Amino acid sequence: MDLVRHSFHHQLLLFSLISLSYVSGTQFSLPRLGALRRTIRNKLDIESISSLPKDFKTFFYSQTLDHFNYKPESFTSFQQRYVINSKYWGGANTSSPILVYFGAEESLDYDLSGIGFLTDNAPRFKALLIYIEHRFYGKSIPCGSREAALRNASIRGYFTSAQAIADYAAIILHIKKTFFAKNSPVIVIGGSYGGMLAAWFRLKYPHVALGALASSAPILYFDELAPHVGYYAIVTKDFKETSESCYETIRKSWDEIDKVASKSNGLSILSMKFKTCEKLKRSFDLKDFLDSIYSEVAQYDHPPSYPLNIICRGIDGAPKGTDILGRIFAGVVAYMGNNSCYDMNEFNRPNDETYIGWRWQTCSEMVMPIGHENNDSMFPPSPFNLTKFIRKCKSLFGVRPRPHWVTTYYGGHDLKLILHRFASNIIFSNGLRDPYSSGGVLENISDSVVAVYTVNGSHCLDILPEKKSDPVWLIKQRKTEVGIIESWISKYYTDLIMFRDRTRVSS
Repeated sequence: MDLVRHSFHHQLLLFSLISLSYVSGTQFSLPRLGALRRTIRNKLDIESISSLPKDFKTFFYSQTLDHFNYKPESFTSFQQRYVINSKYWGGANTSSPILVYFGAEESLDYDLSGIGFLTDNAPRFKALLIYIEHRFYGKSIPCGSREAALRNASIRGYFTSAQAIADYAAIILHIKKTFFAKNSPVIVIGGSYGGMLAAWFRLKYPHVALGALASSAPILYFDELAPHVGYYAIVTKDFKETSESCYETIRKSWDEIDKVASKSNGLSILSMKFKTCEKLKRSFDLKDFLDSIYSEVAQYDHPPSYPLNIICRGIDGAPKGTDILGRIFAGVVAYMGNNSCYDMNEFNRPNDETYIGWRWQTCSEMVMPIGHENNDSMFPPSPFNLTKFIRKCKSLFGVRPRPHWVTTYYGGHDLKLILHRFASNIIFSNGLRDPYSSGGVLENISDSVVAVYTVNGSHCLDILPEKKSDPVWLIKQRKTEVGIIESWISKYYTDLIMFRDRTRVSS
């Protein structure tokens, strides 16, 4: 009976997610965060993550479900995964640093293979490396299964960023105690949503982390701090700078899709033209699919492949005489590959853990008002509508989103004025071709809360593995970041010696 009930509720949750996507009308899917591009994650799936080097050791920490209350259920625990690489560590007796990577809205497995900043710099720092998985993702699930946790209204209430960074603090202190590393300085690192967590962690737990590298962290994309159209304005700019003709083709294609769809057999024509795996029930699903592709290639326009160039070469290189939608499809094939069919749910799979988990997070506290409104945009008008967003979230989870909570809890308004005196040792790194940089910190706040950006950079590029093909500007960005972290650690060691001497004198 329990198995039947579990299956029923699981199907109900998935049905609700599918329904929410279907009734979204003209509200396009919110662009995904994440340090790694979806196609990179898929590649890691195929190649299997079990082939990680033997230097990576997996552990589980008995984590408290609720760090902030003392109700009976607050003391419930779950097993939270973390991974340690001690190959390069200089040891506790040398107070060698600890580099900690904050997992975000996906399994930690992807980060172990896809994030390079820690392993690339571990020999230089003689650092102990730690990777911590975010609660409710990967293998760090309360209640035994993600479906059970998310369908339980009480349990999913503990699925918050504040609980997540408290998890990180508990694990870091546990590891420092286990390794007798009391005096080892900790630098926390994260990308995208994980970058936001890293910055917020430094503000909330300065006694645990000496500093933070927040890569592509759009901490200002909340509560009207950044323009709603900022994200898609940069996507448009990226395409326009890459190819004016590609930009124009995309801009004109939306009306063409509507024109074909209005015919009696229009959806069938579009389904055949774009080789959809299932017949389209509405033209919006095709538009949302294309919107997601254009967002992804702009956000993750990494060298040396530069996927935005790939899709525009496909569009511009279609045979002479090809109509607008034919050219658009040629771009899809160039980027996605020549497949037998194309799944319109490719970017919004209802059974994907990131899709399910991030749905909850955006429907509770991570409300990022992203929309299309710009006259110069290559996208059709689709402004973010908070009233509709709230209605959808209430229909799915029975909760009302809190669009002002992030700035209430972590701050954001008058950032420079407030953090100039209050904060220290945070690097906000960005690439200006990343659409999420529109919500990033792009100016130095103080001598030690600094913005490091590159004009040609893309999402989280600086924390990906180093390659021989890396352009000079990327190498320089990483070198600047490492130099800043080295200065933090050097000052810490000076302070450590000074306070040790004072302690000896006073005793």
